[in-house]
Amino acid sequence: MKNIAVLGASGSIGTQAIDVIERHPNEFNLIAFTVGKNIDYAKKIIEKHQPEMISVQNIEDIDAFSEYDVNIVSGKEGLISVATYEKNDLVLNALLGSVGLEPTIRAIKAGKDIALANKETLVVAGELVMAHARQYNVNILPVDSEHAAIFQCLNGEDMKQIKKVTITASGGSFRDLSREALEHVTVEDALNHPNWSMGHKITIDSATMMNKGFEVIEAKWLFDLDISKIETILHKESIIHSMVEFVDTSVMAQLGTPDMRMPIQYAFTYPKRIEHQAPSLNLAEVAQLHFKAMDFERYRCLQYAYDAIKIGGTMPVVLNAVNEVAVAKFLNKEIRFLDIERMIKREMDRHEVIQHPTLDQILALDAHYKNKEYEV
Repeated sequence: MKNIAVLGASGSIGTQAIDVIERHPNEFNLIAFTVGKNIDYAKKIIEKHQPEMISVQNIEDIDAFSEYDVNIVSGKEGLISVATYEKNDLVLNALLGSVGLEPTIRAIKAGKDIALANKETLVVAGELVMAHARQYNVNILPVDSEHAAIFQCLNGEDMKQIKKVTITASGGSFRDLSREALEHVTVEDALNHPNWSMGHKITIDSATMMNKGFEVIEAKWLFDLDISKIETILHKESIIHSMVEFVDTSVMAQLGTPDMRMPIQYAFTYPKRIEHQAPSLNLAEVAQLHFKAMDFERYRCLQYAYDAIKIGGTMPVVLNAVNEVAVAKFLNKEIRFLDIERMIKREMDRHEVIQHPTLDQILALDAHYKNKEYEV
């Protein structure tokens, strides 16, 4: 029985992770979890799983759990307490945004293996996080379908023989629209993803292709790859999740239906596999798979992500923080869709980079960009 702690239990990945736990009661135990303000959902999970610790966002919500025999903590320190809980065997970080960084580093220092679904952790501090993972001999197990695919393709392979890694992209909600048409799209249009069921922020990131840019940065750090060896390609069916080409031109790909529970489960069970209770991929039914070269002029946020990681240092921190603010403004209908990329480009152009930043420098810069007033 593996004790799982879930950071971000009420989000899209978190709820699917709990579903995986419930489908395999003899394999996994939900020992601890965090939620934001979703108190009713937290109570249902407590009643079903009887965890030993939970964290809520606001301290005043602790009293809502007085009837339950569970240790309730709150705020940033609460996140860290759950992440480092001594009985954890594995910590799933499914938090949204850079708030997931400190709990990840603290869990690594506590010797906990990490199932990572929080993109921002590696985007803003990949060099730091992976150095800590090596130092404390901790596994960082990717949960994103693309990185889980690469991870599986590389299982048992010589990393020196990698020629390139190809990350596939669905193209998001607006993959069939011209840039001219993008000037007039709505929030409701953007949230209508063709393949995946995800949270609002990541769905917008998929539409701008920033999500794919984050995945490129993550892949660099997860697999210790030069950025020149990581490419992206449009693949609208989301059946091939990623591919690896080796020096002999042999290509290995991982295929599967668009179901996030599979990579979540694999991270939970690694290095073994157990049955996944879902329909199998039927290629005869799919019939055709389509691919298209990536257009970096069309998807400028993806280009900005490549630019940020090539520059390095604190530039990815700026990329992530400004994107987070811009997406929130778009969801609140304060700016237009293409204003997201305009905000990011403007702030990247102005930023003076710090190479090899400390955790304190990263967190300070992240807070600065999230709290500043922006031109629109």
